[in-house]
Amino acid sequence: MKKTNQVYTTFIRTTPKKLWRPSPNPNSRASIGQGSRCLRLEEGLRKWEHTTKENEAWITGKVLECNPPKRLVLTWADPDDLADKSRVTFEIEAIKDQVCLTVTHGNFKAGSKMAGKVSWGWPRVLSSMKSYLETGKGLNVFAR
Repeated sequence: MKKTNQVYTTFIRTTPKKLWRPSPNPNSRASIGQGSRCLRLEEGLRKWEHTTKENEAWITGKVLECNPPKRLVLTWADPDDLADKSRVTFEIEAIKDQVCLTVTHGNFKAGSKMAGKVSWGWPRVLSSMKSYLETGKGLNVFAR
């Protein structure tokens, strides 16, 4: 079975530093290197978590590479199924007054449930991030 990557590219009217920086709002889920509830990087441990407002870990992993504000590489797994681990790479390129953000999610295990989950999630999360950075207001990524 051939392993495939899911690749998402979006252009955002912002700077690499603004895309990377922690959000001033602790409940925001907008920027890559947030340090907020969504992406909590633990200094020295090279671990990260995507948490709910109630501080429940939804996704967890390790930081494999961190080169602000250009590149971030993480492992990605549901805390309830750590064997279903995958890998996410964020690449940020400045182009005049905008940024090209490319997110590559891959290295899925055969039969991975996570592959289906993130194919629904990434387009919504990245659209919300773009809206937040350009207008100051993100989208409801859970709207149906």
